[in-house]
Amino acid sequence: MRIQHLIFLFCFFALKNSFSQSPIIKKENIFENPPFAECHASTIVELANNKMMAAWFGGTRESNPDVCIWIARYDGKQWSKPEKVADGIINDNLRYPTWNPVLFKTKEGKLFLFYKVGKSPREWWGEVKTSTDDGATWSKAEKLPQDMLGPIKNKPVQLANGDILYPTSTESKVGNKWHIHLEKSDKDAKNWHMIPIECDTFGVIQPSILRYSDTKLQLLCRSKQNYVVQTWSNDNGQTWGPLQLTNLPNPNSGTDAVTLKNGLQVLVYNPLRKGKEWSNGRQKLNVAVSSDGSNWKDICVLEDEKKGEFSYPAIIQSSDGRVHITYTNDRKNVRYVVLDIK
Repeated sequence: MRIQHLIFLFCFFALKNSFSQSPIIKKENIFENPPFAECHASTIVELANNKMMAAWFGGTRESNPDVCIWIARYDGKQWSKPEKVADGIINDNLRYPTWNPVLFKTKEGKLFLFYKVGKSPREWWGEVKTSTDDGATWSKAEKLPQDMLGPIKNKPVQLANGDILYPTSTESKVGNKWHIHLEKSDKDAKNWHMIPIECDTFGVIQPSILRYSDTKLQLLCRSKQNYVVQTWSNDNGQTWGPLQLTNLPNPNSGTDAVTLKNGLQVLVYNPLRKGKEWSNGRQKLNVAVSSDGSNWKDICVLEDEKKGEFSYPAIIQSSDGRVHITYTNDRKNVRYVVLDIK
């Protein structure tokens, strides 16, 4: 009996330790009974006093003219009800869907809501609203300068001099060709200019920006080649090297990544291959970490189902060091996860 008891205790503590190693400390849906049939493409930002704000697009279905941008606030205990914050109404007779909101707060405290308006990703344009009171009130929508789209899905980064670097991409009307580039503005989202990436031989979209030093940056991109694609810069994003495949599977689905304060890189992605349907491969969602951007290790599984869609993640690190993630939950909800990554 003593040996059996020892075996039981060993198994119990081994199991307990395996659970305790999970970095997930919270996992929940953001809303109940939403005022829209479908939603997608969430984004998240930290507000003052450790509060959070999430945004997404929602309506009858993606690309329908009634699709608007919605937000919700998290006070540390619960999420507020969804609130419509932007739409694609041009006039009484013309309305377009909205797409892919991106929330971003500068070091100076200004909150930006970037999003797209248009019939499709091949015809959309960028718009922005701003807030100086953490989203209690918003400015009127403004179109971005000619040929500037703003961040296409994932958050920008603010450089040491205050300038903002936006990861973005285009999808052409003819042949649906994909191409990434960067855009840059000052701290107030003024004085924009484009940074081309000429070595895009794969055709990729929706990059994320990771930082490794004062000058070294990496982009991780969505591709049609069944893998996440990368490119590197050694001059703070002014020029970029050839695009290369990583060893990270990608089923033609959006990813997002963030550089933590300790230098660790964290990626959220669907670790499967694409199938016949566009949604194939989006049933599983993982979190991976890397210290060098080349060798990645999965640290947890956020979702793993036989069917459904768990996709388009957004990820940030808050001031207390925790990692916050939102993503599409089967187009019916937005899921919120908090991680404690050591």
